[in-house]
Amino acid sequence: MAVQGFTMLALLRSLLAPRTTVTLPGTPDASTLLATFGAASRKVGRAPLVLDDAERGCVRAAGVEWPLARRVDELWRIALLVGAAERDDAERLLSDCYRGGDTDERCAVLRALPLLTRPERFTALAADACRTSVQPIFEALACDNPYPARHLDALHFDQMVLKALFLAVPLARVLDLEQRRTPELRRMAQDYARERRAAGRSVSADLAALAVETP
Repeated sequence: MAVQGFTMLALLRSLLAPRTTVTLPGTPDASTLLATFGAASRKVGRAPLVLDDAERGCVRAAGVEWPLARRVDELWRIALLVGAAERDDAERLLSDCYRGGDTDERCAVLRALPLLTRPERFTALAADACRTSVQPIFEALACDNPYPARHLDALHFDQMVLKALFLAVPLARVLDLEQRRTPELRRMAQDYARERRAAGRSVSADLAALAVETP
C-alpha cells in the first residue's frame, strides 16, 4: 500500500522539483485551489513525465507500482489533490475538480485517487467515471490504476470490466483483475460473448478468457 499524507506529498514534490520552478500553493481557499488546478498546464507545461532510475526506485519504495502520471502538469495536479486530501472539504473539492474539469483534469483526479488519504471516500466519483463515454477518462480509472480493484464494489467493478471489453481496452491493464474475478463476472462475460456471436461479431481473446471457468 502506498504511503499517504505528507509523506506522499513530499515524494511528489521531489519529483516535480527538477521539472518546474512553479511551487505548489500552501493552503489555498477552495476557489483558489480550483483555479490553480485548472491552470496547471499553463503554469508548468505539458512535458512528458519520464522518471530516471533513482526516481523510479523512490516511487516503488513508496509502494506505488503503477504509473503515477503521463505528464508534468498531470503530476502537478495530482500533488495538489494529495495536499488537499486532509481538508474537511476534500470530497467536495475533488468532485468540483472532476465535474468542472476538462478531459485532462478529470484524468488527473482519477489517477490521484489511490494516493489520497481515506480513498474509500471517493467511490461515488469513481463509479461515475466508469459510466463515461470519453475513453481517456475511462482508461484513467480502469487502466494501470489500483483504485477500482481496491475500493469499488462488485457491481461497479464488474460493469467497468465489461465496459473495458466493449471499448477494446486490454484487460491486462485492469490491475488485480484475477483477484476480483467472480462467478457473476464470468456469467456477465458469457452473456456478452453469446450476444456478440448471435450478432455475427467476433469474440476477443480477453472476452473468451474471462468467460471460461477459473480452475
